[in-house]
Amino acid sequence: MNSAAPTRLIVVLGPTASGKSALGIELAKRLDGEILVCDSTQVYRHFDIGTAKVPPREQHGIAHHLVDLVEPDEVFTAGDYRRHALLALDDLRRRAKLPILTAGTGLYLRALLEGLADAPTRSEELRERLRHIVRKRGATHLHEILARLDPESAARIAPRDTPKIIRAIEMRILAGKPVAEIFRAGRGEAGGEVREKAEVRKNALQGYAITKIGLAPPRPALYARIDGRVEGMLAAGWLDEVRALVSSEVREGVRHNDRGIPADAKPFQFIGYSHLRAHLEGRISLADAVAKIQQSTRRFAKRQLTWFRREPDVHWLESFGDAAETTAAALALIGARSSS
Repeated sequence: MNSAAPTRLIVVLGPTASGKSALGIELAKRLDGEILVCDSTQVYRHFDIGTAKVPPREQHGIAHHLVDLVEPDEVFTAGDYRRHALLALDDLRRRAKLPILTAGTGLYLRALLEGLADAPTRSEELRERLRHIVRKRGATHLHEILARLDPESAARIAPRDTPKIIRAIEMRILAGKPVAEIFRAGRGEAGGEVREKAEVRKNALQGYAITKIGLAPPRPALYARIDGRVEGMLAAGWLDEVRALVSSEVREGVRHNDRGIPADAKPFQFIGYSHLRAHLEGRISLADAVAKIQQSTRRFAKRQLTWFRREPDVHWLESFGDAAETTAAALALIGARSSS
């Protein structure tokens, strides 16, 4: 094989519950591949059922990478994901394994394939000032500050997602312009004009022939599967998992659980974990929690599809990833791409 020839990279993208993992595993079994998970929730340890990590017994012997990378109280960014992913890709290339990326987080996928915008570096001094505001006035007050500084960012960040709010304010203050403008500049957009396609970002992923396969099953069927999957997660012990995660004691003035997870750790804000925690704390009934989880997940799936529809060069399949016809269509696309 010519060492200069590009390495194949298969990307399976789509909304939650569309069957990305099932298709990725089936392709890996047939093509001697391994899975690179592209999901911003699955990088955290201990939060398993509600983030839809594939249990070892369902992986069919296929190695899964980029899961369980950090503890729940650690900061993890798209840049961190890119660094881990590049190391994993290098490892698979050395072992002549086909990398199959199952992508549910669009920002992480963009970070890997296109590189990152030249965003300002972190300022611990500014971050500590913002954390002090949160401790004194609450996260929603900080979100109101962001809404004044950068309304577009505030509209897409949840009022209680403190880490993202802090980062958005930090970028807005240090760069002197809204976050969206920073990323538009990073993608080569200036004055509304996009640079020619031939001009590639210096830090975009190089040396790979990429085939992107998108899953977009009919919306009613997707929503029905989402509702059923939530019920399946609960049957698999999701509530017990959350109960164990929030079981806490106070040490040094900070509430932790027996794993040392702070009560305000980011994964507790994920869809489902926040709702089930509210139920365990007696704030909502279990039935209300389940209904809210299903509704929030359906809305999340819609946002994922909106993001991925902007992704270039995607071959869209209007079916679930675990359908036999989807596997056949994906294999045909891969074959067509590799022989072109």
